[in-house]
Amino acid sequence: MNTSLAYNFIKPAQELVDFVDRFSSLQNLSNNSDGVIIPNGRIDLLFSKTTDNQFQVTLMGLETKSKSMPKLNISAFFAISFNPLAIEYILQHSIADILNSGKILANDFWDFSIDDLEDFDKFCKKAAQKIKSILPKEIDERKKKLFELIFSTNGEMSIKELSEEVHWSERQINRYFNQQLGISLKAYCSILRFQASLPHIKEGQLFPQLNFTDQSHFIKEIKKLSGVSPKELFKNENDRFLQFLVYDKK
Repeated sequence: MNTSLAYNFIKPAQELVDFVDRFSSLQNLSNNSDGVIIPNGRIDLLFSKTTDNQFQVTLMGLETKSKSMPKLNISAFFAISFNPLAIEYILQHSIADILNSGKILANDFWDFSIDDLEDFDKFCKKAAQKIKSILPKEIDERKKKLFELIFSTNGEMSIKELSEEVHWSERQINRYFNQQLGISLKAYCSILRFQASLPHIKEGQLFPQLNFTDQSHFIKEIKKLSGVSPKELFKNENDRFLQFLVYDKK
């Protein structure tokens, strides 16, 4: 894989953290065809420059399994990685219909243009300002607390525990997840636990550091979401697994 891939990210201001995980930039993308995309539990809005210098806006649904990087005519993109709460309150429509896929949006979405891809810092400021202008005056505190608990525990709390903590029935929570994201709460928590395992795997800790039942369960879950065993993921031959770019920056 071409090592000229250049990744950068900026974390949002505190007032946006419930809705935005990060703003990111990935350059020289068109030169890399061996990459593998693995689930990260976020919803990405991509503002891209194509190899023929056109502008494209794409909304990506949640990934629930690994996939080879598609053959794209994109040379670079800036992205907003949203937390699930943004689906209802910022994007304002379900993404269940684009699970493991995506859709092209109008190329003037949120008044962005190809000129906004010249400066990452300015892009982040413009995007943050736009999101602030959409922020609702009130949000459902049950949902806010639910996601705070899910993220703070890396998806390791049981559905029963979460339901009791936020005073929202398990049935209603699962209905919300399936309607908004296209997957169950349990499936979503598995993705977060998988993500939380990646830094450990990157360091060569190829045994459970989180709440997996045993080594066999750990290997099965890692393989289900990444397509390979923890050992193969650790090797990361040719820097194929793009998610490790994130941890290189921490």
